[in-house]
Amino acid sequence: MASSILPAPSISRLKSLLFHSSLLKPKSLSTYNSCFSLKPISNFATRSKTHLGSSAREDLVILGIETSCDDTAAAVVRSDGQILSQVVSSQADLLTKYGGVAPKMAEEAHSLAIDQVVQQALDNAKLKENDLTAVAVTIGPGLGLCLRVGVQKARKIAGKYNKPIVNVHHMEAHTLVARLINKDLHFPFLALLISGGHNLLILANELGNYTQLGTSIDDAIGEAYDKSARWLGLDISKGGGPALEKLAQQGDSDSVKFRIPMRQHKDCNFSYAGLKTQVRLAIEARNIKSEIPICEASEEDRKARADIAASFQRVAVLHLEERCQRAIEWALKIDPSIKSLVVSGGVASNKYVRSRLENISEKNGLKLVCPPPSLCTDNGVMIAWTGIEHYIAGRFEPPPPPNEPDNFQYDLRPRWPLGEEYLQGKSEARSIKRARVHPSLTSIIRDSLPLQ
Repeated sequence: MASSILPAPSISRLKSLLFHSSLLKPKSLSTYNSCFSLKPISNFATRSKTHLGSSAREDLVILGIETSCDDTAAAVVRSDGQILSQVVSSQADLLTKYGGVAPKMAEEAHSLAIDQVVQQALDNAKLKENDLTAVAVTIGPGLGLCLRVGVQKARKIAGKYNKPIVNVHHMEAHTLVARLINKDLHFPFLALLISGGHNLLILANELGNYTQLGTSIDDAIGEAYDKSARWLGLDISKGGGPALEKLAQQGDSDSVKFRIPMRQHKDCNFSYAGLKTQVRLAIEARNIKSEIPICEASEEDRKARADIAASFQRVAVLHLEERCQRAIEWALKIDPSIKSLVVSGGVASNKYVRSRLENISEKNGLKLVCPPPSLCTDNGVMIAWTGIEHYIAGRFEPPPPPNEPDNFQYDLRPRWPLGEEYLQGKSEARSIKRARVHPSLTSIIRDSLPLQ
C-alpha cells in the first residue's frame, strides 16, 4: 500500500478566505460538556491483554481521520492489520512562512483539504462509505480549531451513512500504532512519545489504561528542534527536525557546552525551554544571522552552525536518555513483566534518537519498538487502528444524527491527559498549566466499567 501525499492548500487561497471572513461560519473552539459515550463490556480487561491478531474479526474496516495540528490525514485500515490506504496533506509551506503552526491558518488549510483527503483515502481503498464498519477521529489533545474540522467531517460521514463513531486520543494512537506493525507487542509495555507538542513517558498497562510516568513541563523536544533549526537559518520546508539532524552530522557535538536540563530533579519529566534559550544565546554570541540561509553562509559560519546543531542534539537526546532510564527502572518496579520500549511520535523518526534509545533498551534487556517514519508523524493509520482496538473492546458511540446543526457543540478536548499521574513522578519543577484540562482517558474508561 503506497501512501499519498497531497499538496497543501495555497497561502493565497487561505488569505482570501480569511479576508472574506463573512463567508466563514463561526466555530466553537472546544467544549467540555460530555464524556465518552462508552459501551462497557464485562470481559474488557481479559480481552485487551490479548493481541487483536488472535481474537479480532478480520472483516472490520475503519476510516481514521486526523486533524489535531498541521497535517490533514485519513486512512482506511482492516482489523487484520492491512492498511488499505493512507493519505496526508501537509502544511509545510505554511510552517515555513509563519515559522510554526498558526492555528487559524491551520484550521482553514484543514477545511480546504479535508474533503479531498478523505475521498482519496476511500478511493485508494476501493471502498464506499457504506463499506465502512465505523469512523474513528481524533478529538484531542491538539488545537481546538483544527480538531473541529476532523470531528465535523467524521460525524457528517457517520451520520449520513449510519456508522458508529470512535473518539480517539491522539497520544494513545501514537502508542498503539506500534501494535499494528509489531504483532508480538503485548501489554504491558513502556512508551516514550516524542513530538513537536508532547513529551510523554507512559506505562501502557492495557488498552485504555495508562500510567503517566513523565511529561513536558514546558516545551517538547520537537519544538526545540524546530525553533533551533529556524534560528540556524535552515530550510524547514520538510521539517525543522530532519534539517537539524542532517546539519548536526557535520558538526562537533562537544564544541558547545550546553547544560543538560533538570538534572537536579530526580523524576521523569522533561523541559526544553531552557535548552532553547541556550541555543539562541549561542547563536547570538557567534553573530549568526538566521535571515541568511545556510546555503549562502560562509564556510566558517556554516561550521559554527553545524557545531551548535550537533551540540544541541547531543544534549537534547541525553535528556531523553536520562529520563527514559529512570522511567524503565520505575516501570519494572511497578510491573517486572515489561519486555518492550515503544518510541513513537514525529521525533522518533530521527535516526540519532533511535540509535541512542536502542542502547538504553539493550542495556535494560528491553526490545525497542519504533513504527516506520511514515507512521511516527501524524497520520490517519494510527487513528484507524486505535479505533479498531476500541471498537472491538466495545467502546464507540452510536451513529450521530444525519443533519447536525452548524452550531452543534462538538466534544473537543485540546488538553486531555492520557493516563493517571504516577505519584512518584510529580515534579517539584512543574509549570504545567492545569486550567481547562479534561479528565484523563484512563479515568474516563475506568469510571465507565461496571463494578465487579
